[in-house]
Amino acid sequence: MAQFEYKVIPAPVRGEKERGAKTAADRFGVALTNLMNSMGRDGWEYQRADTLPCEERVGFTGKTTVFQNMLVFRRVMAEAVAQNSVASAAPMALLAPVVMPSEAVIPRLGAAEVQEGHAPAVGPVRPELAAE
Repeated sequence: MAQFEYKVIPAPVRGEKERGAKTAADRFGVALTNLMNSMGRDGWEYQRADTLPCEERVGFTGKTTVFQNMLVFRRVMAEAVAQNSVASAAPMALLAPVVMPSEAVIPRLGAAEVQEGHAPAVGPVRPELAAE
């Protein structure tokens, strides 16, 4: 069984400028794309986005609850990869081999019969219309 480590980071709150990104939504998409690609290069797999409450201080004695948008990522732990590489040889022998047919069966359609001045019929042929 794979063991994962998780990383939770705040979602971007403003967009990034990029050529062709004119609207606020486009720029936000660029910021999110850059963040996701950066995490992916480090081996992190995106899982989900959550909105979670967070209590913050207001003034000296006051508190308020704000909501934070968080992105959750995970990746397989390095120790688990090393352990599983040794242990994975035995379970692989238990799997049934996948048998692929030597020749794939691909359905073929016949040529459409086109009469001069008429569009080809679409849909199943009905006997009452075939006589026309």
